[in-house]
Amino acid sequence: MKGISHTIRFVLISLLILGCDKKTETITIQNLKAVEVAQESVPIYKDFVGQVYGKADIPIRARVDGFIEKIHFNEGLRVTKGQLLYSIDDYPYKLEVTREQSRLSEARIMLVNATNDLERIQPLAELNAVSKRDLDAAIARKEAAEESLKSAEASLSLSKVNLGYANIYAPITGIIGKTKAKVGEYVGRSPNPVILNTVSQIDSVIVEFFLNERDYLTLAREVIELSSTDVKKAELPLELFLADGELFPFPGKFRFIDREVDPTTGSILIQSIFPNPEGLIRPGQFAKVRSMVNVVENALVIPQRCAFEVQGFFNVYVVDSENKVVQKQVEIFDSFEDKFIIKSGLEKGDKVLIDGLMTVKGGQEVNIEIIQFNAEK
Repeated sequence: MKGISHTIRFVLISLLILGCDKKTETITIQNLKAVEVAQESVPIYKDFVGQVYGKADIPIRARVDGFIEKIHFNEGLRVTKGQLLYSIDDYPYKLEVTREQSRLSEARIMLVNATNDLERIQPLAELNAVSKRDLDAAIARKEAAEESLKSAEASLSLSKVNLGYANIYAPITGIIGKTKAKVGEYVGRSPNPVILNTVSQIDSVIVEFFLNERDYLTLAREVIELSSTDVKKAELPLELFLADGELFPFPGKFRFIDREVDPTTGSILIQSIFPNPEGLIRPGQFAKVRSMVNVVENALVIPQRCAFEVQGFFNVYVVDSENKVVQKQVEIFDSFEDKFIIKSGLEKGDKVLIDGLMTVKGGQEVNIEIIQFNAEK
């Protein structure tokens, strides 16, 4: 009996010790970090896919047809305004100039002839020695000769212009592309190449993108409101992100907004301009344009790390005045940097847990340390 009672006593003591350990574990209070719900003015940014163009993209056209005799540039390099680019066989055009010069000489001789005839007939007509009809014919011949001379002079000028077109010069200073015609190729008349190349100015670049009607109206109202107070503020800066995800170091600005919304797509063309002093960006690239489309005044914001998703709804843990954890469902309006803009579910000054979200539960008592959250931009 004594052995049994000792055994029962040992079991009871063991159960009592285990019960004390569990009680001790239950009342352990976690030390966690929290942030207060802040209220601030938050700019809303949107990203748009844009295409890059040169500040000026000028096609090099063959304005006369013929065989290319020589190419005077290196593809892909810088050319200066007035630099000779292509030489087209000019022999036919030199012959044309010579022919028109002969026709001009002939017209001048015909005018001299007609003038002399008129000077002889006019005194005789005054004496009625020749008929009025002969006088009229002489006057008409002189006037026709004068017009023929003008026509010959115009034809000669045109032939000289065409001769000049046989040498093609750079219209602007910029980067020239790959030639579309080689030496010996016939150009200037379809189906042969007419546009031989393109020269682009890239010290600044144009980026075009599209806004839907909703974003356009939001942006337009923002610009109008800023313009009413300060014109310079209305020049909203733009950011450009390249294909590798890097932020282009030079901010851009709006250049113009198209006159109409495309009724087939419901979007409107926006053209922006970015400085490109290093020539890094080239025409034809695609890039992401980031623009501020709205400013939310007195927005409630929390770090994105504070929120977790349950069955498609966002929730947060709020610590009440008794240091008890309360799980609350929130509605997200938008995101900004590493923060969420809260539409409903929280109030300014609420203390929201930022860590320990996987270890706490509703109703649990915790100790919190209020910290200042710095977003990663």
